[in-house]
Amino acid sequence: MHIQPVILCGGSGTRLWPLSREQYPKQLLKLAGDHTMLQATALRLQGLPLAEGDVLLKPLLVGNDEYRFLIAQQLQEVGIEHAPLLLEPCGRNTAPALTLAALVAQAESALAEREADPLLVVMPADHVIQDGDAFQRAVLQAAAIAANGKLVTFGIRPNAPETGYGYIKLGSALAQPDAFLVERFVEKPDLETAKGYLQSGQYLWNAGIFVMQASAWLAKIEQCRADIAAATLQAFEGRRQDRDFLRPDGEAFAACPSDSIDYAVLEKLASSERNTGEVAVVPLDAQWSDLGAWNALWEIGSKDAAQNVFMGDVLSVDTRNTLAISESRVVACVGLDNIVVVETPDAVLVADKERIQEVKGVVAQLKAQQRSETQAHRKVHRPWGWYDSIDSGERFQVKRIVVSPGAALSLQMHHHRAEHWIVVSGTARVTRGEETFLVGENESTFIPLGTLHRLENPGKLPLEMIEVQSGSYLGEDDIVRFEDTYGRAP
Repeated sequence: MHIQPVILCGGSGTRLWPLSREQYPKQLLKLAGDHTMLQATALRLQGLPLAEGDVLLKPLLVGNDEYRFLIAQQLQEVGIEHAPLLLEPCGRNTAPALTLAALVAQAESALAEREADPLLVVMPADHVIQDGDAFQRAVLQAAAIAANGKLVTFGIRPNAPETGYGYIKLGSALAQPDAFLVERFVEKPDLETAKGYLQSGQYLWNAGIFVMQASAWLAKIEQCRADIAAATLQAFEGRRQDRDFLRPDGEAFAACPSDSIDYAVLEKLASSERNTGEVAVVPLDAQWSDLGAWNALWEIGSKDAAQNVFMGDVLSVDTRNTLAISESRVVACVGLDNIVVVETPDAVLVADKERIQEVKGVVAQLKAQQRSETQAHRKVHRPWGWYDSIDSGERFQVKRIVVSPGAALSLQMHHHRAEHWIVVSGTARVTRGEETFLVGENESTFIPLGTLHRLENPGKLPLEMIEVQSGSYLGEDDIVRFEDTYGRAP
């Protein structure tokens, strides 16, 4: 048996604003431990106790083109090199994403002349699982069931009448210990219904983690949603390879209907009208959380004697039951109870923990005002490194730029701004018009408006510099690219 981890990296995590942004969503953040949520997910099956002859394959990721280099970089940081990354041209929910992944997994297996029907372990990149051993045991249990053609999902035993999750009603027990057929899926309930589910002991929270054979999923998506199956197959057949990035045909994928794994297939197969017995559930007791909102991070966090969870430079006086996160400066909490405070260099959130779900209303207001705080942080990551916009005013902007060793920005020009570059540490190789020259520490150079230019780091240490832009327009869209190492569009 060949086990293929599939990591779904989509989603923007707006309920964790201001840390989570559209271009840097929660799965790329370190919120619960030394690894980012994506890294923790990619490492989750390492060391899986396999039977003789079984093989654990390198993760296959399905993600967003916008932060593809960040995903690749984070995997490299934990020793996972050249993991295939399937780039969705646009968001179409999890059913098309999984269908593409199943097609890719089968094609990769055929290319490598290995088992043609890999077993998919489908995991969202933005969940926290604190008991890794328990998770691996549950995966092996689910794999044994899925090997017989069933689609297996994981359920979490509820410890509270939660209204923010969908539920799974347990059906008849299977031969495997503590595994059941799914009688039906139910929508997010109101509070009274959720209390009834909790008391009955017959319902689990739907964790959104799945185990199934690639062929079983492809057969069932064809049976239940032939339109999704056809559109994703067309997108797959029109794919092209770019480094470790696999790009489906954009036009075909954009025409694909949007639907989730649950709605498109599992709920239809397990509906009360015609339950086929093809969907099973394994209860998962592994300290799971989907970190859907800030109060979830407080719940799993390490608390002090007053039940506070503090991250970063936080001071407190007479404060209880509070989550406070500081990214760039000291945060002082005085007399707070049941509050969430999240500070970043460009935004501060202060909210009642009981109303934290309403953060999405703040994000909606920011989007309506077309403000950049929903899109990106002040510090913006690029495939060559990062920059931080540290100051700005009328006709000027100041950036701190760090270029990774051996990396290079695109060969480019600007119509509306000139740039002054001051090297703080390292050595810069500068292309300016027809000339190329080195700029060392404490030296500077000037790029006139409209001049073709490129910045490179030829050294073995990071290049750090200050860029001062001046001109009539300083937006990031005033970049005309002529050459780019990373394949970004002109």
